[in-house]
Amino acid sequence: MAMSERKTDGTELVVLSVHAQGPQYGYAISKRVAALSDGAWSIGAGQLYPLLSKLEKAKLVSASWDEEKAAGRDEGDAGGGRRRKWYRLTAKGRQRLDQRIAAHRQTTAEDDRISGGAGVEGHGGRAGRVRKWRPTLSRAANRRAATRNPT
Repeated sequence: MAMSERKTDGTELVVLSVHAQGPQYGYAISKRVAALSDGAWSIGAGQLYPLLSKLEKAKLVSASWDEEKAAGRDEGDAGGGRRRKWYRLTAKGRQRLDQRIAAHRQTTAEDDRISGGAGVEGHGGRAGRVRKWRPTLSRAANRRAATRNPT
């Protein structure tokens, strides 16, 4: 598998995983990914929304618009809310997520065989720590992760 395919598959895996936790809207997806990765992952709008559109067309997620009322407004007030497009994982999306997880585990096992298990405790890897999966989205994210987790 080419590195560009791994990156695309990794991004899809992460976005589908966030959807498995419940309905999300775009900005919340981006924030959730950043929070779950301690800031190591950053998915910008230019990458996220085309992916969500692709997932919706493939019927991996379903989408609906909802208006969220501004704080302090009564239910009877007209307008004043923000329209958000909410995305939900479909059954087909759940299957794709399971496939992506299985493929990721296989790729990780292959990488470990090739590297002699360099990322796993007892194999001379990262000071006895188990390697944490962290797909690459940006060089800046990699630099931040490297400074937080020196090898």
